Amino acid sequence: MASQEWMTKDFYATLDVAKDADEATIKKAYRKLAKKYHPDRNPGDENAAEKFKEIGEAYAVLSDPKDRKQYDAIRSMSGGGARFAGSGGGAGFEDVFSNIFGGGGFGSDGGVRFSTSGSQADIDLDDLLAAFGGTPSPTRKNGRPGAFNFGGFGSPEPVKGQDVLARATITFDEAVSGATIELTADGRTIKTRIPAGVHDGQKIRLRGKGRPGNYGGENGDMVITVKVKPHPVYSIDGKNLRMTLPITLAEAALGAVVEVPLWTGGTSKIKIAPGTQSGTIQRLRGKGITTSKGTSDMLVELEVAVPKKLSDDARKALEEFEKAMEGSNPRAHLMEEAAQ
Repeated sequence: MASQEWMTKDFYATLDVAKDADEATIKKAYRKLAKKYHPDRNPGDENAAEKFKEIGEAYAVLSDPKDRKQYDAIRSMSGGGARFAGSGGGAGFEDVFSNIFGGGGFGSDGGVRFSTSGSQADIDLDDLLAAFGGTPSPTRKNGRPGAFNFGGFGSPEPVKGQDVLARATITFDEAVSGATIELTADGRTIKTRIPAGVHDGQKIRLRGKGRPGNYGGENGDMVITVKVKPHPVYSIDGKNLRMTLPITLAEAALGAVVEVPLWTGGTSKIKIAPGTQSGTIQRLRGKGITTSKGTSDMLVELEVAVPKKLSDDARKALEEFEKAMEGSNPRAHLMEEAAQ
């Protein structure tokens, strides 16, 4: 939304570009100046930090076609300060709207007239009114204007600043343990704390770290989407850690006690019951992710490992096992249920 501050700020001069500069020229100028005044290159330099902020604000407006059009219109209207006068001299309403809309002026009845050739105006009149302290008419419907009320330049309503979207990639260890990271977004470099237990794709909202509000409105937020690099053994499942533990056919069939590697180091033992199937999940309580609310569990999914190669002795043993199990068909119940 247009800001009343735009009247006093020359964003073209800030970026050192001409008023008719194209998008590529503006972008090139911004990158050059942002690199020169970046806080990382000027640690402790308050003047450089302020310049970096001004450059970011100028680029945010001039790089957005709608904002740039409104900015140019408001600057043209203000001429160094908004002036509205009647026949006594100075820029009147007719001059203002004529400059903006091309051919607009006042009718014989004193009302404002507009010539838009049936197309929607490029300038949002609500934004222009807000810039001068006015209010839109309550008859404005479906995005089209009715009457307009400048209301004696009363105080405009506070407007919250825009949210800023950012992305951050962290290691699995940082996701489990928590970490303080540094990221650059919207022309600024900030540090923030990533809480323990964050998962891939999770969004973290930093209140008040977005763009400044207008007319005393609160700042917007910064919304960070977190990408967690995968780990070869562990993953995050809700509040818990999760892993897949391979077991042998004999361990699954006969039962066994096996060791499980822990994220924090060392091992823990679990007991496998005879006849355990692949996909069975066992829970190790208190062996997961530690946060301020306590330590979660680790979920261990058992997977029967089928050997890809067999020795002659192993093959003979399995053949003997198959003979001993003759008459046992693990798929028999499927045939019966499929026929229902």
